[in-house]
Amino acid sequence: MPSPAAEPPPSIRLLGDRLLVRLDGEAAERRSSSGIVIPATAVVGRKLAWAHVAAVGQGVRQVGVGDRVLFDPDDRAEVELTGVVYVLLREKDVHGVARPEAQGEGTGLYL
Repeated sequence: MPSPAAEPPPSIRLLGDRLLVRLDGEAAERRSSSGIVIPATAVVGRKLAWAHVAAVGQGVRQVGVGDRVLFDPDDRAEVELTGVVYVLLREKDVHGVARPEAQGEGTGLYL
């Protein structure tokens, strides 16, 4: 699957505070921080999802195209454009925006 940044933006103009996002690829199974394998069929409580922003409406103030956002996947509407499935959200439904990775910066702490 190509990366979301490599795909051309969809041909759509969003209105108001709407966002069009593409879900990050979900692995079939995950590993906990201690190394335990968690199968895809495991029931997890309310889990938020990450997605890449493909388009934004003119009323969106804090999120831009290309940002990676965190949202609740239970509150979503899906749409298919040119064979790609996107999720339509309102800006208020976004819980957070991932910080871009700092290039060449460390914490300054040595252990």
